Amino acid sequence: MTSERFSLRSIAVPAFGPALLFCIGEGAILPVVALTARELGGSVAVAALVVTLIGLGSWFFNLPASLITLKFGERWAIVGAAFASGLALIAAALAAQFGRAGPSGTSDAGAGLWVLAAAMMVVGMASSVFSLARQKYLTEAVPVDFRARALSTLGGVSRIGIFLGPFIGAGAMHFWGMAGAYWVGVVGMFAAAALSITIPDLVYSPTGKDGFRGPEPTLRSVAVSHRTVFFSLGTGILLLSALRASRQVVIPLWAENLGLDATHASIIYGLSGAVDMLVFYPAGKLMDRKGRQWVAIPSTLIMGVALLLIPLTSTFVSLLLVSLLIGFGNGISSGLIMTLGADFSPDRGRGQFLGIWRFMADAGGTGGPVLLSAVTATVSLGAGVAATGVIGFAAAAVLGVFIPRLKHHRNY
Repeated sequence: MTSERFSLRSIAVPAFGPALLFCIGEGAILPVVALTARELGGSVAVAALVVTLIGLGSWFFNLPASLITLKFGERWAIVGAAFASGLALIAAALAAQFGRAGPSGTSDAGAGLWVLAAAMMVVGMASSVFSLARQKYLTEAVPVDFRARALSTLGGVSRIGIFLGPFIGAGAMHFWGMAGAYWVGVVGMFAAAALSITIPDLVYSPTGKDGFRGPEPTLRSVAVSHRTVFFSLGTGILLLSALRASRQVVIPLWAENLGLDATHASIIYGLSGAVDMLVFYPAGKLMDRKGRQWVAIPSTLIMGVALLLIPLTSTFVSLLLVSLLIGFGNGISSGLIMTLGADFSPDRGRGQFLGIWRFMADAGGTGGPVLLSAVTATVSLGAGVAATGVIGFAAAAVLGVFIPRLKHHRNY
């Protein structure tokens, strides 16, 4: 389809609907996973580990996800990932509902904890396949002039789902207890799988530009042939992901440091997330019309400055204002990592490239909070927050240098 005839509305339901439903399901369970682990007899450390398994499963499965997408195609990879996640959440719901049932008590709870941990790992792995396949699908299906808008919208829709999920889950828990959140997740995942069946299959030419398509490149060959991009711009993506992940931890920690109660901390976090969700489409439009660096540099600088201001706040209002600034900076970067990955991915071996790209991004998402924790333990929380702010300036520098210098599929 040409750019002149293309409209995002024409693919809105099949392209963005499954992402919204999947993320509603995921968002519904995220607030209760740690609490479920505790009820099943896990310690605080074990409960934190169970939550971490979602991210670890997604991170380490990015490379296999690219091979799964290549083998089964984007549509069936999306359908299968959502269905597998739904099955895992059924197991988690049963563990939450019946984990303490039976005369043995402790042993039943222990078994339920193992079931919950395995389910969260599967959810993370399925999320990796789902995310990579939908990113690859939109990269192939959307004209390059609309690419940033499409991927920014995908990122924005995902954030909306994660935002709505906890509220829907809370309503279900009012009637069915903690297991209700998992049943909401099950419905969301299976609904995403059903809707994904309507996604039109992409049609690939059997031959390449030279008349012979040949075998698909391997992960190793793609990593070697694109090592310049991975070592340069990939470093910026790693830093951006670390910055994003850190800001999710910083706001509630600093609110607690100021002596604010959980209600006020939740209000600040929620309002920051609301601003985050409001600006994704204008940012995507700016990237399409002016260039990726017009969003990449301001977003990282804004988040970096805001994080440096966090230690200077001392009241609810001041922390709220800085958190809104963080939300704005993160919101305009919605879809940026996916868009840059799409821009630099080759026509052949795109799935493999995106798998490596996402692996690097998730590595940053894991490393950011680790850096915050290390500096906080060594020096102080204020120093840890400031260190994450410095990451923003480093990301801006790397992205500012390499985005305009490297050759890719988008000509400005």
